[in-house]
Amino acid sequence: MADTPDGRGTLDWLPATEHLDLLADPVAAALGAVPGLEVSEIDPELADTAAFCERYRSAPELSANCVVVAGRRGDLTRYAAVVILATTRADVNKAVRKFLDVRKCSFAPMDDAVRLSAMEYGGITPVGLPADWPVLVDERVADAPASVVIGSGLRRSKCLVPPDELIALPGAEVGPFSG
Repeated sequence: MADTPDGRGTLDWLPATEHLDLLADPVAAALGAVPGLEVSEIDPELADTAAFCERYRSAPELSANCVVVAGRRGDLTRYAAVVILATTRADVNKAVRKFLDVRKCSFAPMDDAVRLSAMEYGGITPVGLPADWPVLVDERVADAPASVVIGSGLRRSKCLVPPDELIALPGAEVGPFSG
């Protein structure tokens, strides 16, 4: 399906530092943490992973989704981002819940995820999230053989990042977070 082994597909990738208009504000503000980040404009109607991969011929096994989860223990709610390959599912009920040390864990409501991340739904990315959120990078993403596609914080663009830069993000933890 993919045109190249690194997930670049048919897109023209540009240095993110030179195209801040294609990034959500918190992503642009966090660029120092990801010096190799590249960005490409896409059709916002094709932001969802399956449609994106098909249209732009990008390998799903090199496309990473970022999901926001909310865990609760008593009155305390903890948020985290889970970064998983598009070919896997987040293990929210076991691995993520255990990591967060909460009794209940689920995907955060869309309105909360958008408001708290200051990013668009369908474009939320691990770059630029609130500093107190852990970024749980699944080991399959960390071990990807080439750069992976992630969101840009906006639905109208995608980013490409080397896995080693994802695992170097502030608050990043690598583990078996997919089921």
